[in-house]
Amino acid sequence: MKNNKKTQASYAKPSRADIVRSVATSTAVETGQSSAKIEASLETTREKFAHLRLAV
Repeated sequence: MKNNKKTQASYAKPSRADIVRSVATSTAVETGQSSAKIEASLETTREKFAHLRLAV
């Protein structure tokens, strides 16, 4: 009989900083703006709305 068990690949959850950096660089490429400026904007917005949570 054949063994059909799948091995689960390990997955490292990206940090919030990694996600912010990838969104900022992607947006910078599309818009032509500085990625540092976009990253700063994302952090400012996060601080402004830190008290809000997503509904689950």
